[in-house]
Amino acid sequence: MTPRALPRDGAAFYGTQAVEGPSWTHGEMFLFRHMGASASTKFYVCPGCNQNIPPGVAHIVAWPRDTGRGADDRRHWHRHCWDRR
Repeated sequence: MTPRALPRDGAAFYGTQAVEGPSWTHGEMFLFRHMGASASTKFYVCPGCNQNIPPGVAHIVAWPRDTGRGADDRRHWHRHCWDRR
């Protein structure tokens, strides 16, 4: 039996949730999930504050649900920046 391919939008990952995205997306739905500190292995730039998220810091990964390139458009956010998006 051949394994099923995961959806390109990344929605098959455990804990992925759909919520309204940042204000500049005008209500577009985003998928997001929490990244644990141990899974964070490189620097990212948070689009909410344009500051670094260093390796080893838990954070949020989010991407548009219905537009763009799906999980290829994912961005890494500080948790507090995502909460005030």
